[in-house]
Order: sequence, then C-alpha cells, then structure tokens
Amino acid sequence: MRRRTREHGHKLARLFIEKAQSGTIAGDERPELATALLWDEEKKAQGIVAPNLDRLARELVVQEAALAQCWKHGGRAFMADQGEILPDDPEDPMRTAMRQMMGVFAQLDRGMTVAKLRRGRRIKGEKGQYAYGAPPYGWQAHKKELTEEEVEQAGRARARQLRDGDRLSFRRIAAVLEAEGIRPKRGERWHPETIRRLLANTTEQAADPAEAVGGGRRGAVLRAYPPHQ
Repeated sequence: MRRRTREHGHKLARLFIEKAQSGTIAGDERPELATALLWDEEKKAQGIVAPNLDRLARELVVQEAALAQCWKHGGRAFMADQGEILPDDPEDPMRTAMRQMMGVFAQLDRGMTVAKLRRGRRIKGEKGQYAYGAPPYGWQAHKKELTEEEVEQAGRARARQLRDGDRLSFRRIAAVLEAEGIRPKRGERWHPETIRRLLANTTEQAADPAEAVGGGRRGAVLRAYPPHQ
C-alpha cells in the first residue's frame, strides 16, 4: 500500500485501521471509515485507498454509500488491486454494473459467514449463554449474561433527553455527546446513524444486535491522500 502511494505520486496523509470486529458490524459503527470520509469532505485529503472493494465494505449498500460520499466531495477512490474506481458515468453503465457485481459476491460471502455464526450462536443460546458477540451500546456481557453498563446507559439517557426533550437532530446529538465527553463504544466520534439506532434499540433488541446491523470488514484499511503541495 505504501509503495502504491509513492508510485502514483501521492503522499500518505494518514493510515486508518479498523479494530478487528465481527463481519456483521454496520458501516456507521466503523469509526475509521467514517473519519476517512470526513477527511475527504473537509478537504484534508484528496481521496481514499483500500486494498480492495471487499475491504472497503462487505455489504454492497455500505460500499456504494462510501464511494458516493467520497465522490460527492470531489475525492478519488483507489483500490490497490485494480487502481482508481471511477465515478458512475451515464455513458458507460457497464462500469457501474461490474463494480456492483463484485459487491454482490462480497455480500454473499458475508451472508454465508453470518449464517454460520448464527448457527453457532443458536447452539450457545440453547445452553443458556449470551451468544451474540459484542453487546450494543448500553450493555455488556457479564458471566455469559447481558447486563446494563452504567456509563453507557447514562449516555443513552442523555441522547434520549436531547432527542425527546430538546428535539435535536441525530447529527446535532452526536456533536453534543462528543462535546460533553460521552464516547461511543468504538472510536472517538459519533455517527448520526449510530445515534438513530441507539435510540431505536430496546432491551429486547439488544439481545440480538446482529439483527439490526449490516456489513463491515475486519481490519479494513483506508488511506487518505492529502492535497498536492
């Protein structure tokens, strides 16, 4: 990856590495991906690069959303295995079709993996154990049971107050929580979609967080290119 940036005349601005997570983790729960795209939006970099589209996102909708966000702000997207991913062109529909076809197969692979994991969780559940991976915000796994996490429950209550009492948008709630030092379970920054899901999540839904999440990628690596000097 570093050699590729040098060979194409770019300077590596920052390396973004997601911590190892389940293949079921949603795009909005991937803080490094969100931060890389934010760098593009704020013109701190001219684009992003990942090893391949599969590493960018395993779920097609997340993959397409990340690319669209990058292109929307004038950024460029590169994959080490195939070079630059060009924006959609109405004169070349095959370009979009081929890219999305690759995404479909990546999503199929993820679906097969999730099905296998669900079978394993079902077996653990039948034994009376908590079997759903990393608990969602507000809960923790303790002695194989799901219990409330005090600090995160306070964060949930604050988010609920800002939404129901102050009628703030999800984006504004995210900004307030960050300003007050309330951190998400992963990373340092809140994503509006994470806030939406947090507020929609009940104790019952927390029993199986995988039901509500999409595809991510373990060890996803994104590199941002800075503006040319």
